[in-house]
Amino acid sequence: MPLTVGALLWKEVPMTILSQPLISQLALIDSFVSSSLMGQTVVVVLLLCSVMSWTAMAFKFSSFKRTVGQNKRFVSAFRKESHPLAIFLKQKRYPDSPSYCLYLRSCQTAARTLGIAEADIGDLLNGTQAHHLLNSSQLQIIRESAERELADQVLYMEKDMSVLATTTTIAPFLGLLGTVWGVMDAFNGMAVTGAPTLSTVAPGISAALLTTVVGLIVAIPTVVGYNQLSVILRNETVGMDNFVQELIGEFHHAYVREN
Repeated sequence: MPLTVGALLWKEVPMTILSQPLISQLALIDSFVSSSLMGQTVVVVLLLCSVMSWTAMAFKFSSFKRTVGQNKRFVSAFRKESHPLAIFLKQKRYPDSPSYCLYLRSCQTAARTLGIAEADIGDLLNGTQAHHLLNSSQLQIIRESAERELADQVLYMEKDMSVLATTTTIAPFLGLLGTVWGVMDAFNGMAVTGAPTLSTVAPGISAALLTTVVGLIVAIPTVVGYNQLSVILRNETVGMDNFVQELIGEFHHAYVREN
């Protein structure tokens, strides 16, 4: 009977020298080597899924950290201004802030609606803009423009989240598929040899269970990362929605005169 990789190493190295973690690692290698082609394929696919999910998580955490910081900076700067169009007219830029992007879209719509020219900028910032007013329908157009941009920004922020969602869903099932397939192979082998003993069945079942272990190792950290990213995304979405309401309120205060 051919020796496995772990058996060869154990034969050469005294058991007292091998630590328990090393023995466990060798057992995993044995399980992978003794797995069927199906089991090995499942393990490789799961490892590829793990690489993809960790890459996506690293990118999203970095992106969300930058987004949260830029949103805070922009909203803080906006609230320090006395006029809703001040940042737009002063041409300040916050390119990594989704809130700034929807603000910019709203201001562009408002500028077209108000017919603002460069000669009027000083009057606008000084508060002498009596000839520039909005009615309710024009204000609604600005609101709809802001809400469309908000939806676009949320969709952009959700980019690559599907990779994590897919990994968390399919990894345990792929592991289970590999295990069921391996158990079937083990029992088929037992039927062929006609020796229903533990020593003949155990290696095959051990190799079959490897795919379940790998599937859980891939899925668990991905679920944790996905949930944390979802919380950040939800908080930023609510924050941007609140900013839209605040912005429209500022436009109403500055440009709408009740009869």
